[in-house]
Amino acid sequence: MAAHTDRYQNAAARYFEAWNATGPEAVAKAVAAAWTADGGYTDPLADVRGHAQIADVITAAHEQFPGFVFRPLGAVDGHHDTARFGWELVNEADGSAPVAGFDVVTLDDEGRIRQVLGFLDRVPSGA
Repeated sequence: MAAHTDRYQNAAARYFEAWNATGPEAVAKAVAAAWTADGGYTDPLADVRGHAQIADVITAAHEQFPGFVFRPLGAVDGHHDTARFGWELVNEADGSAPVAGFDVVTLDDEGRIRQVLGFLDRVPSGA
């Protein structure tokens, strides 16, 4: 059981590393480490596939919310090739978290993300 739990935890950790990477090279490297080459990311605001498009979504989030980082919210849970976890977007200056969501990811045999289905639970008006 621990090996499976580690698989989900490791995938989520790489996911958060990608979302918190800064600079084009760091984002590209982190996305490549977390996702399969043809991996996808879908949420209410984006539906993209491939490393370059995923990196573009991450970069756009950083541009919209400068000074914010993505943090896990609760435990990572999983079974088979699927994991789920909550997250929040935290302002490093004051600790506020105006955005929060929940993601479901499918993994390949090596634990890399094939697909993310994201849900936004808390979004500020006008965002």
